Amino acid sequence: MTSDKRMTADEAVSRLASGMTLGIGGWGSRRKPMALVRALLRSDVRDLTVVSCGGPDVGLLAAAGRIRRLVAPFATLDSIPLEPHFRAARQEGAFELTELDEAMFMWGLTAAAHRLPFLPVRAGLGSDVMTVNPGLRTVTSPYEDGEEFVAVPALTLDAALVHLNRADARGNAQYLGPDPYFDDLFCEAAREAYVSCERVVDSAEFAAAGGPQTLLVQRTCVNGVVEAPGGAHFTSCAPDYDRDEVFQAAYAEAAADPVAWREFTGRFLSGDEDAYRAAVAAFKGAAA
Repeated sequence: MTSDKRMTADEAVSRLASGMTLGIGGWGSRRKPMALVRALLRSDVRDLTVVSCGGPDVGLLAAAGRIRRLVAPFATLDSIPLEPHFRAARQEGAFELTELDEAMFMWGLTAAAHRLPFLPVRAGLGSDVMTVNPGLRTVTSPYEDGEEFVAVPALTLDAALVHLNRADARGNAQYLGPDPYFDDLFCEAAREAYVSCERVVDSAEFAAAGGPQTLLVQRTCVNGVVEAPGGAHFTSCAPDYDRDEVFQAAYAEAAADPVAWREFTGRFLSGDEDAYRAAVAAFKGAAA
């Protein structure tokens, strides 16, 4: 594997294929790899099993008909409780949903990261999670306590897409915000992982920006690095920028009407990333 893993978003997405199980990092409408998602929308990749703490990544892929199955604990825009395209797709039965408790989701990724078939967890017992997921199994502790656990299956990924604040050319990546989310687990659970970042830096700069605990993603599990300033927009990427609430509100409003959504996609999603940035800048100028 080359030591310089820099590539464009379109080059990263060109390595994906229809039918894959794709993990997408971030959380709700926070630090989502939106530049990579937009590149995915420009590709012909479809029929995906998407594993995500869902936000507008899930919404955009659902609206484009790219999802066959979603594995998620939720799909939200945070300040807007329910992702509108997710809601519409579920109401229409557009894709299969596997809904897991957040702890079960985390342990499923952890099992995949450790190449285990499952991990036991108490979360889910006695809840409707077991009812809506009849394929879930339980296991009994082999020790004298004899406790029953949910056997959460590994969420093994063909590929993962995540967005971090900083990365070096070799694939080490750093978060500077308040929460790592599950981005490291997504990368470790995947056969291939692609990291977009606000800025590619020299490795020596990591120490100046934060402590060693902020170096979240290790180069050994990263196949490509994409420098994408503003690459999480319109979600947040603290401390680099907050969520663009005005743009998110426009997104949600357009999602409610097919004509408005066609206009939205034509304005913001019909070109490349440079065209997207220009359209967003024009939108902000008009809204100011």
